[in-house]
Amino acid sequence: MSEEKTNVMRVLDQKKTAYTPHWFDPKGSLDGGTAAALLGKDPATVCKTLVTQGASKKYYVFVIPVLKELDLKAAAKAVGEKSIEMIKQAQLLPLTGYIHGGCSPIGMKKQFPTVLDQSVENLPTVTVSAGKIGCQVELAPGELAALVRASFAPVGK
Repeated sequence: MSEEKTNVMRVLDQKKTAYTPHWFDPKGSLDGGTAAALLGKDPATVCKTLVTQGASKKYYVFVIPVLKELDLKAAAKAVGEKSIEMIKQAQLLPLTGYIHGGCSPIGMKKQFPTVLDQSVENLPTVTVSAGKIGCQVELAPGELAALVRASFAPVGK
């Protein structure tokens, strides 16, 4: 694995946010549980970034532990929407600048309203994608929330 800086790391450096980079070999198709195991991390601390669209056509980002699913009703309530749905995979790269499996809440093309699952709020650190498959960054959930102007809400189930 090449250990070059990703845009996510450059944003963190620029904002003087402390983080620990982690690289791993993604070995084919990878799910979050496998990524957590390869990182040697508790899956409750390793998060996936999900991009959704509300009934209003606005986009929202949700960051939840890899073994949880997004609770669409709770997510809609958290952002004040009537309903919310996942965007199509083909929309992800043009919308965020990230590919499926390498989507990070940090450094998207545009800053969308972001919600972190409440279960991670009091953890010492969380791990999110560093913007490419096989690369993650670990940082304090409060630092992540401040950086992406996120709120915390119970959106994972």
